[in-house]
Amino acid sequence: MILDIGMIVAGLALLVVAGDFLVKGAVNLSLKLGVPALIVGLTVVAFGTSAPELLVSVDAILDGVPDLALGNVVGSNIANILLVLGIPAIIAAVPVARSLMSDFLTMMGATLLFILLAFLGPITWIHGLVLLAGLGLMLWHSYARASAHRRSASEADDLEGVEEGISGLKIAIYLLGGIIGLPVGANLLVAGATDVATALGVSEAVIGLTLVAIGTSLPELATTVAAAFRREAGVAMGNVIGSNIFNLLAIIGIASFFGDMPVPETMLRVDLWVMLASSALLGIFVVTGRSIGRIAGVLLIAAYVAYVVQMF
Repeated sequence: MILDIGMIVAGLALLVVAGDFLVKGAVNLSLKLGVPALIVGLTVVAFGTSAPELLVSVDAILDGVPDLALGNVVGSNIANILLVLGIPAIIAAVPVARSLMSDFLTMMGATLLFILLAFLGPITWIHGLVLLAGLGLMLWHSYARASAHRRSASEADDLEGVEEGISGLKIAIYLLGGIIGLPVGANLLVAGATDVATALGVSEAVIGLTLVAIGTSLPELATTVAAAFRREAGVAMGNVIGSNIFNLLAIIGIASFFGDMPVPETMLRVDLWVMLASSALLGIFVVTGRSIGRIAGVLLIAAYVAYVVQMF
């Protein structure tokens, strides 16, 4: 068990570092090749920050544990809302802009689409095509909206991972580190998580919904907590909504091409509805424009603890 936990910790650490390397390498390479910063932000950064979850899901399917892949995505979406927003809210109120309504509705649409496909499961590459089509529509809409609100698409100041005057060698090192580190980290995490599930006598889906999901949400959590301490927690809501959309449309969509994903009965009965309820809960704050304060943060965390406890 100790060795397995060590593999999980090492895998998560490698995923975080390699994911960061991949984003930095891809962003700086894209800008050097003349790709507009707006396009880079909507595609390269978004996919790069989701690369750890994607690699974990693909590796789980190839290893014959698709339940872990589905659990990772559903659990991450739940943790993103209840933990990634709940914990920073205790430190500093998380502002919620009504301008996020369009993004919130997109997230709800992606969530409902995923639940519908889950009940029509197992999720196959055909379902994956539907999800990827939804992703394409979302990216097109985001591009059109961002273009309308930006005078110049070449500004790269607010892009994650940009380094002025970076050399070609450093870009190559970043890319190589990301490309090598991500699959190795994913393999360590999946292998360790599978062994822990077996040792504890619980399903891979439960481990995916809890241990793996929290682990792959740690980068988002660390970012939002740091932002809360700097009194810049306003970035949290947009990041969570964007991450949840990509988890459902991109990660499941792409992973479905590596193997079918039967949806566990317990997930159909409980977890999908917890994900939907958690997502809908954000609507209260988006519609009213009210910040997520300390009391709301405590309630969100308590709801997550209650959800995890009932699983075990």
